[in-house]
Amino acid sequence: MRTDGASAGRVWDSRRTDKASRLAEAAGHVDGKLIRPDALGRVLEAVIRPGDRVALEGDNQKQADFLSRTLASCDPHKLHDLHMLIGSVSRSEHLDLFEQGIATKLDLAYAGPQSVRIAQLVADGTVSIGAIHTYVELYARMVVDLRPDVALLCASAADEHGNLYTGPNTEDTPIIAEAAAFHDGVVVVQADEIVKVGGLPRVDIPGDWVDLVVQADRPFFLEPLFTRDPKAIGPVQILQAMIALRGVYERHQVVSLNHGVGFSTAAIELILPTYGEQLGLRGKICRNWTLNPHPTLIPAIESGWVETIHSFGGESGMNRYVASRPDVFFTGADGSLRSNRVLCQLAGQYAIDMFIGSTLQMDAEANSSTVTEGRLSGFGGAPNMGHDPHGRRHSSHAWLDLSHGDGADLRGRKLVVQIVETFQSSGVPTFVESLDAIEVGRSAGMPVPPVMIYGDDVSHVVTEEGVAYLYRTDSLAERRQALAAIAGVTALGRSADADALARMRRDGLVALPADLKVDPTLATRSLLAAHSIGDLVAWSGGLYEPPARFRNW
Repeated sequence: MRTDGASAGRVWDSRRTDKASRLAEAAGHVDGKLIRPDALGRVLEAVIRPGDRVALEGDNQKQADFLSRTLASCDPHKLHDLHMLIGSVSRSEHLDLFEQGIATKLDLAYAGPQSVRIAQLVADGTVSIGAIHTYVELYARMVVDLRPDVALLCASAADEHGNLYTGPNTEDTPIIAEAAAFHDGVVVVQADEIVKVGGLPRVDIPGDWVDLVVQADRPFFLEPLFTRDPKAIGPVQILQAMIALRGVYERHQVVSLNHGVGFSTAAIELILPTYGEQLGLRGKICRNWTLNPHPTLIPAIESGWVETIHSFGGESGMNRYVASRPDVFFTGADGSLRSNRVLCQLAGQYAIDMFIGSTLQMDAEANSSTVTEGRLSGFGGAPNMGHDPHGRRHSSHAWLDLSHGDGADLRGRKLVVQIVETFQSSGVPTFVESLDAIEVGRSAGMPVPPVMIYGDDVSHVVTEEGVAYLYRTDSLAERRQALAAIAGVTALGRSADADALARMRRDGLVALPADLKVDPTLATRSLLAAHSIGDLVAWSGGLYEPPARFRNW
């Protein structure tokens, strides 16, 4: 047997040896796998080394906040120059890490609640951005070139062997745990409670993936991110919902779909049992969903519209309702939801007919971004689902309805829909000549602008003025004309040409409410199946338990 000279004498298990050394340094503060809670800071200083890549679980909703708060209180002389991998930068201590000199570099997917502060810290040079990813992209890189040295995760419960129960909010935990555990990273988990072996409702992550567990000082923080109070839905959103239902859902027979979070999409969910029923669409559209358990979907579920929902994460207050509808939701033998962000994102990328979301800015070519001046929010999963995946090979009616090409080039197309109001609630126009993201990216030293969804992926744009069928346009000029036709009194909308509009309506590139037989005078709150959170509770038979801040009765 020959041995390559380059490998002779090479150490092949350096990461494993290093991991053993780290855990040995923490041994004085643990009992088996259980960290003594008052020693958590010392344990983190033992298992984390300067310059490490640290994956900190900040999901869309749940946050490993006991670990993040404790890490932020560590000694920056002992822990510094950390490279943080955080899906959702949602808590103040996520950025305190940088201001205190503990961390210097950040790779993320979303930073909505901290978007203004992170923009300031990037401008100050305090935070160095590796990249603004999609969720799937960030987690995929954790098994390629962003391998975590340490993962800080959270669970609803753990036993003494480190087996984890993640419950309805499994979300991102499995992929981060696997990326670290199977490449000799240290996996540390905060749990709301520690139970005896055999006391978990189900085992979501096996104990041999987990190195250390600590009981948190309080239950992990959970954000009701996908709850929209029907009382805040007004005539404009209802009109948009009617236009979308007739001009997109009905026209293309959309069966499988994802809804982004927003009042316009909530309005669509709430008019399915009323307006959708009037149109005779039940059973024909909106049967299979990839989305969190939106409370505003309860009336549609109860009315027989929804067959299945696979979820990225859970939603506060929906646990009892979900457990009572196992035919609809993906649940374990214990009755609780099994969510999985990566799997659901993949389903949203490849298995659905349509993605419909919103944005803060859109240019005349339909490029869009939620990154605006002074706000570095990131994108979450929108770019994953908001594009036409060329790897798709299965057919559906909606996909084939947008087919193009000939012979071997013939293929369908996923519907990528942006539903926006022509002006934001602040009075700022949504349609702009140039995205703020271009200058933000330039100022932050990004190699490309942080565009959320590229215009050539967008098939439809819906506003309160009508629908632009961009997939039918033949040129950038025609795309611009179609967008201008539905851009209202924005600068872009005022550039619309009456003759061009008449031609585009005739050729099916644009549809106004009259073309769709939508009567704007019917766009009133009486069309909503529920007018308040209390109505949603009633629809659920009392199973929905809304968070306190949504209780208004």
